[in-house]
Amino acid sequence: MTANKLPATQYAVQLIGPGELTLNASKPVPTPGPHEILAKVEAVGLCFSDLKLLKQFDKHPRKTEIVGGVGPDILQAMQSYRPGGLPTVPGHEVVCRIVAVGDQVKHHQVGQRCLVQADYRQLPTAASSNAAFGYNLEGGLQEYTLFDERVVIAPDGDRFLIPAGEDKSASAVALVEPWGCVEASYATGERNTIKAGGKCLVVVAEGRQAQGVSESFSPDGPPAEVRNVSPGEVAALPAESFDDIVYFGSDKATLDVLNDKLAPRGILNVVLGGRKIGQLVSVGVGRLHYGMTRWVGTTGNDASESYKRIPANGEVRARDKILVVGAGGPMGEMHVIRNICSGLPGLRIVGTDLDDRRIAGLGRKAGPMAQANGVDLRLVNPQREPLDEKFTYFALMAPVGALIADAIQKAGEGAIINIFAGIPAPTKHDLDIDAYVEKRAFMFGTSGSTIEDMRIVLRKVESDQLDTNASVDAISGMAGATAGIAAVENRIMAGKIIVYPMLHDLGLIPLAELPQRFPSVAEKLDHGKWTREAERELLQVAGGK
Repeated sequence: MTANKLPATQYAVQLIGPGELTLNASKPVPTPGPHEILAKVEAVGLCFSDLKLLKQFDKHPRKTEIVGGVGPDILQAMQSYRPGGLPTVPGHEVVCRIVAVGDQVKHHQVGQRCLVQADYRQLPTAASSNAAFGYNLEGGLQEYTLFDERVVIAPDGDRFLIPAGEDKSASAVALVEPWGCVEASYATGERNTIKAGGKCLVVVAEGRQAQGVSESFSPDGPPAEVRNVSPGEVAALPAESFDDIVYFGSDKATLDVLNDKLAPRGILNVVLGGRKIGQLVSVGVGRLHYGMTRWVGTTGNDASESYKRIPANGEVRARDKILVVGAGGPMGEMHVIRNICSGLPGLRIVGTDLDDRRIAGLGRKAGPMAQANGVDLRLVNPQREPLDEKFTYFALMAPVGALIADAIQKAGEGAIINIFAGIPAPTKHDLDIDAYVEKRAFMFGTSGSTIEDMRIVLRKVESDQLDTNASVDAISGMAGATAGIAAVENRIMAGKIIVYPMLHDLGLIPLAELPQRFPSVAEKLDHGKWTREAERELLQVAGGK
C-alpha cells in the first residue's frame, strides 16, 4: 500500500442535503479496497457546478444512480459511491498525489501526482447524464479521496487520473479542469447527419410530404429504424427514445411534445415548409447542455438543408462578433481570454457583467491581451448600457433560459449560441423557433471535458504557453470552503477560488487582502497574480501538513 502512516481521520466538506453543507473535522480516512486508490488532495478549485449540486442535490443528473458501464457488485463495493440522497463530498477541480493502493491495482503507483478528469462518460446515470467525481462519487473537498481503478481507466485504456509533472503549482494544475471545459465547449464535434444505427422518427403534418430524409443519412450507414407517424400519434411514443426527429410541420403543440421524445445527443429537425409556428415553443433548454440535444431547422421543404447547416464544432470563426454574457466571472474570463488569444482575424468581443468591479478586473487582465492581439474588446454593464445590436457568436455563462431567448433575438445570420452554463436538466423555456430557424442559428451545450481536452491544456501549462494561475482570485483552507462556495453563488469574486484541504483553519482570503493577512505570501505574488512561490509560502506559514 504505502510506507507512510496515514491519519485515522480528516477534514472534509460534506453535502448532506439540498443547501446543506457541513464541515466534518473527523471523517474517517478510508483504507483502499483491492481495486481502490487513495490520494491526498493538494488543491481543489471551486466551481459554479458545485453550487448547482448544492441546490439540486439528489435531483442533479450526475448525483443519480449509475445504471450502466460497471456491474452492480462493483458499485456496491465502492466506498466512494454516494448516489441519490446519500451525503457526498463535492469538488471536482482537483490535483492529488497517490498515497496508497489496493493489491489489485495495476496501473497506478504510490507517489504519482495526478490531475483528475472528473467526467466519467462511460457510466450513464438514471437521469440521462453520466457519473462524475464530486457528484455521485465523492470528490476533492477533503484531505484524502478514493478512486476505483475499474472506473478511472477508460474503456479505451486511457486514464482519468492524468499524470502531472512536479514543476507547476497545485493551483495551476487543478485549474486545468475548468480550462479543459472551456476548450471542450469550442472543440467538441457536432453530428450533421442522421445517426447511423440510431432510431429516427419522421413526423409529417397533414398536407406535407417528407423530403430529404434519406439524403441526410450518415456515410457510415442508415439508421437502424425509421419510424413514420402522424402528429396525432406522437404523444403515445416513449420519452427520450429517438436519436433524430424530423418534423415536417409548424404546430407548437406537436413540437412541445416532440421535445420530450428526443434521446440524449439527439437532433430535432424542424422543416417549416414556408410556414410559421406563430407561437413560442417550450424547449428543454436544460437538456441542450446536460443531454447535448440539438435543435435545427429550415424554412424550406428539404430536411437535408438543416443538417448541412450544423457547424463542425462550436469554434469561433474569423470576423465573428462575440457576446460573452457573464464575462466578469471566473469562467467568463476564460472564454474572453481564450477568444482573444485564438489568432483569428477580425474578432470583436463584447463582454457583459452586472458587477462593475468584475468588469474592471477583467479589463485589467484582458485589455492588454486584446491590444496585443489586435482584438476589439468592449466591456459593458448592460444595466448602464443596454445592448441593441446583433452578434454572430454567444457564450452564455449564467444558467438562465431567458438568456437563450434573448440571444435568438440578438442573433445575426448563422449565429452560434454556446450555452456554457448548465441549466438544470428538467428546465424548459419558451423560445422563438421561427426566428431561430429563419436566422439559421445553432444553439448547443457541452458538459465537462474529455481526457484529451485536459491533456491539451495541461501541455500548454507545463510548456508555459498558458498560466492558469491568472484565474486565481482567492485562496482558502477548509475553514473557508463553505464561504468560498457562497462567494461563488453571490458572484463576489471575479476569478477562481483555490482550496488547500491540508490547511484546516484558514478562512477565505482574496488575494488583494494578502498583504494584511500574510505579508510574506503577498511578496511572492507576480503583480498581484498567484504564483508557485506564493503557494509554497502559504503552505509553510499557514500550517500545511
